[in-house]
This record gives sequence, structure tokens and C-alpha cells, in this order.
Amino acid sequence: MDSSVIDKVVSQVFIEKSLQDFYCTTGSCIGWERNVVDQPTAVKNIISNGADRIAAGLGVGNELVDTNVARMIDHTLLKPEATPDEIKKLCEEARTYNFVSVCINPCYVPLCKDLLRGSTVKVCTVIGFPLGATTTEIKKAEAEQALNSGAQEIDMVINIGMLKQKNYEYVFHDINQVVLSAKRHNAVCKVILETALLTDEEKIKACLLSKEAKADFVKTSTGFSKGGATAGDIALMRYVVGTAVGVKASGGIRTAEDAKLMIESGADRIGASASVKIVKGEKSAAGGY
Repeated sequence: MDSSVIDKVVSQVFIEKSLQDFYCTTGSCIGWERNVVDQPTAVKNIISNGADRIAAGLGVGNELVDTNVARMIDHTLLKPEATPDEIKKLCEEARTYNFVSVCINPCYVPLCKDLLRGSTVKVCTVIGFPLGATTTEIKKAEAEQALNSGAQEIDMVINIGMLKQKNYEYVFHDINQVVLSAKRHNAVCKVILETALLTDEEKIKACLLSKEAKADFVKTSTGFSKGGATAGDIALMRYVVGTAVGVKASGGIRTAEDAKLMIESGADRIGASASVKIVKGEKSAAGGY
């Protein structure tokens, strides 16, 4: 993707007055989220530019969490010490609560395929995880093996260092090669940006590159870095990709309130290990994906 095009879009996002208004509350800036009741004009401007959800505080406006929120959740277990028995339990829970998928490390794809056979729950796995620093060739081979083993969704990590160095051609190719593998298998490809390590400008650029590479989703986090999903990042990502690409919130989502805020901010998929507690409205202990 032409770097001049990227820079132009980044400038447009940052200078547009409605977003500047949307960015700050009186006396302090809190990210891209803002009480929508206070800024009806800004909201109209953002919707007209392609956003289909707007970030808002809990209890503001008419947007409600989908009553079938389970069908927006990737039930996740990616910790390195996860055992086959724990993966079996994950699949049992996914069947019971009808989560959209289980998200697991690649070695467990065949097991999950067998355990979920005949159900509506998909098998999702991660590629280049969690650093994103393996070569494009390795990511592509890893994706192909996972897809041939039964994976139906792929969550890949971008090369963060290359993005920061503004090597956009590399980042685009890295994403696109995995996307093309997924498309050949009629699978979904999500691109993990690791937003905690990026500036807002870099988040915008990563979203643009993912969209240009034909990814199905952009995703906030691996859950293994210094921060996870924020409502502000979700709103920004949704604004940049519009309605053509999905947005997945992951990392640190542990309660129904967390999930609701992410959905209100523009997420149409949630990655969580506390999925059962979320759908049951229970509190979850800190820690985990």
C-alpha cells in the first residue's frame, strides 16, 4: 500500500474536527470514546464516515449488548501451560454456551476439530503468536498446516517492528500471505495489532494495511503484552475500517460489563478466557487472556 495514501488518511483522521471533539471531555482526554449524548453532531459526522457503532459510557444511549452475546465470543485458552484436559473442558464449555469458536494454540487444532465435530462452534487458532516476529514464510506455512488440520479461523500477529519502522510493504505482504491462505480454505483471518505497543497513528496505519490486505477482522491484542483492549482503541479501529472489516476486542475482558463496553464501542467479536463468567454475569478474578 502506498505510504502517501496511508499518511493522507492518518492526517484526515487527526485533523477532522468532529474527531477532535469526540476525543476529549471537558478538561481531560480519555481516548476516542466520549459520552455520545454530549456530542450529537460529532456522532452524526462519524456515522456518515462509515462507523456502525459509537463508543459510549455504560448506560448511555439505546445501544444494548446482544442478548446472544455468546455468539460473539471466541472462547480462548492460549496460555503455554494449557493441557489437553483443559482444552477438552474449553470445548465442552463452548458447546454448552454456544460460543462462536474456541481459540487455541496450533498444536490443539486436530483435537478441537474432533471434539467439536457436529457443533456450530468453530476452531480458531493463532499464527506468529504472540510476538509476530517470525518470517512471512513461516507464518504462511503455520497457517497452511493449521487450516489443513481443521482450523476455520486464523488470528495472526503483525510484525510490530516493521510497522514502527514504516516498512508498510513488508507488513502488507506479511498479512496478505496469511489472508490468501485463509481464503483458499474459506476461513476467516483476523489481524492482531497489539495496540498496547502502538501509537494512535500506528494503529490507524495497521488498520489500513489490514483492510487493504483483505483481512476479515482487526483485533486489539494477544493478551500477552503490557495491555489489552480498550474502548478507545475499539472505537478508533471501527472508525478506520468502517463496516467492511470486523473488529475483535481481546485482552483483559473479564466481565459482562467489559464485554458490553467493547460492543458499544464497535466490537463485533470478543476474545476472552472468562467467557462463561461473562455470559453468566459473574465476576472474574484478575489475570488471564
